[in-house]
Amino acid sequence: MVGSLLGLGTQMYSNALRKLPYMRHPWEHLLGMGIGVVAANQMVKWEAKSNEDLDKLLEKARLANERRYFDDHED
Repeated sequence: MVGSLLGLGTQMYSNALRKLPYMRHPWEHLLGMGIGVVAANQMVKWEAKSNEDLDKLLEKARLANERRYFDDHED
């Protein structure tokens, strides 16, 4: 929904800047909405993947810190 509104708004803004009617070529609006939907979905997937990667890195760092500070003093 957000992506389609973003695509539609971008196309309407582009037409307004060029002083053209807002709905000059309806197929351009459909194309813009489709591109907006794909972009928004990819952004959500990318965010989820980056959160997973961050969690993995933080876990590795936590384990490394535990090994550094706690394993050395057990002797």
